[in-house]
This record gives sequence, structure tokens and C-alpha cells, in this order.
Amino acid sequence: MAGFQSQAHRGAALVLGATGTIGSAVAKALLDDGWEVVALTRDPSRAQRRSGLGAIRWIAGDAMNAADVSAAARGAKLIFHGVNPPGYRNWRGLALPMMKSSIEAARSSGARLVLLGTIYNYGPDAWPILTEDSPQHPRTRKGKVRVEMEGLMRGAAKDGVRSLIVRAGDFFGPDAKNSWLTQGILTAAKPLRMMRYPGDGRIGHAWAYVPDLAQTVARLAAMEADLPAFEMLNFGGHWLEHGIEITEAVRRVLGRPDLPIRPFPWLLVHLGAPFVTFMREVIEMRYLWKEPLRLDNSKLVRLLGAEPHTPLDQAIRLTLQALGFVDEATLDATRRHSDPRGLAFPR
Repeated sequence: MAGFQSQAHRGAALVLGATGTIGSAVAKALLDDGWEVVALTRDPSRAQRRSGLGAIRWIAGDAMNAADVSAAARGAKLIFHGVNPPGYRNWRGLALPMMKSSIEAARSSGARLVLLGTIYNYGPDAWPILTEDSPQHPRTRKGKVRVEMEGLMRGAAKDGVRSLIVRAGDFFGPDAKNSWLTQGILTAAKPLRMMRYPGDGRIGHAWAYVPDLAQTVARLAAMEADLPAFEMLNFGGHWLEHGIEITEAVRRVLGRPDLPIRPFPWLLVHLGAPFVTFMREVIEMRYLWKEPLRLDNSKLVRLLGAEPHTPLDQAIRLTLQALGFVDEATLDATRRHSDPRGLAFPR
């Protein structure tokens, strides 16, 4: 049966994309904070088996179908929109209809609609410090679609649909298997033999540890009734003044200060781009490794008092453990090599 009969003290929340990295983390954070969580998926029994979150109530439906989303949201106080086109494919054809479905569901249920924003929205006129008021003039197709999605939310807020956008940098974390860290910097070989860095290591880079980001969403959800009808907040996460520090953290955690760091094979990506959609889309976002885009989170900190923040080495250790790179022998080695040996700067 669609909709909610909530007994939770926070109320009811619909999570779209609960089988994905961000959606599942947000669902868990909401459950931990006392929300009743329902998730929409095409195959509820499969999602239930794979999620490991027995407290979620799974409902069969499609995020592209506005009627399915509205039925699932009946009685909800919160809708988290965490669905994205797979493999970067057909963003305009899929992302915008799904956003419209969520907006209509929020309109019919009276729920607050929450979206995680990206830094794709910004062009050179906004760099290097991004505030909530920075101009959004992207130069990429995905950036333009993201601006359009947020524009739909902003417009709907004028018509009574309450919205919240929490913007963050590149994701990483224990369950973030499709991230720049796991697919671009680390290699599949175990034990790890080398890393690759996608840009000039001297240029800063913004990272968002997924459990911290999910905690932030849950804390904001608890106070959503006090937020403006349309609110946008930046999540600072881990800002690394020298982007290469992410690889140095991996070295420290693995206790391998001499683990090689090599340039990312952009030439091979360019050669494959005519044949592989994912590679074409990755090339479009290469500029994010050439420019230091830092998120100013002062507005969020004023609101929450402090941003949830796991120390970098701990976040990397938990991520590497989940990926199978860290065992007890590695932890022993980490204790013997606790001091970094300087920074390398691949171009």
C-alpha cells in the first residue's frame, strides 16, 4: 500500500534513489534519527535483500512516473530526491522528468523536497569560492541540466512547494563505489600497487564524505519547518588545499609512504570517448580538476553550529576497509608509518 501510517517521532520520509550510494546513506541517517522511511524502486524484494536496511518500507514504482511518486509520498513530511540517470546517460531526457515527478509529489503531499546539488552548476565567473549566491553560468551540458533542475525547484517554491538544496563536492565513502576516488584514483589491484591523480596536485579540490553529508541532510530535515520555502546550503566537507593530499591520506592509512602516484590516463579516455558514453561525460567534467572550486559553508555552520566532519584519515580508512584494501596487517603498518613524507605533485 502506498503512502504512510507513521509512528516515528520525526514523521515520514520518502527516499528516491535509496538503492544508490547517496540515497542509501541518507535513508540510514533518517532512520537513525527517528524517521519512518519508505523507498520507491522497480523491484522491492531485490532492493530489500541488497540494502541491508530492514526498517525501510519498499514500494514498487518508477521515479519517472509522477503518479507512482505522488502515491508513495502520500503522508510524507520529507522527500529526498537522490535519483540520477545511470552512467551519465541522457541527463536531459531522464533527470528533468524525474525532478518534475518529485516536485508534483511534494506539491500533493505538502512535503519538503530535498536535493543534493553539485558544483557542475558553476562557470569561471563563480570560481574559486562558491557561495549560495554565486552566479550559475555553467559551460557543460550536465551543469546546464542541474541549473534547470534547481530552477524548477525555485519556481515551485513560489507556488508553495518547499525545497532545500544541499551542495557538495566529489563524493567518497564506504559505499561510494562509483566515485572519482574509487574509479579514478585507486586501481582495482589488491594490494594496491599504484594510484593515479586526475589533475595538478597543487590545485585544491573539494570532497564530501558521504556519511557526513547524510548526517547533515538528517539534521536539516529535523529542522526543515523552520527553513525558508526555498533554501540552498553549501556543505564544506574536506577541502584539500593541495588536491594530492587525498592520495597522501591513502598512503598514510595503508602505511605505504612510497606508493606510486601517477598521472591519470586522459589520453586513453579521449581515445575511448567516441565509443563510450561514460568517457565522453568524464572528459566534459575534466575542468573540475583544473580549477580550485571551494564551497563556503559558513551559512550551514551558522545554522547547525558545526558541520558533521569525520577526520580525513579516518574517512579514508573506513572507505578502504569497505573496498577490501585494509586488513589488520595494514593497520599495523599504518602505526609504524604515521608521518607523511611530503607531497608529490603529478600534473
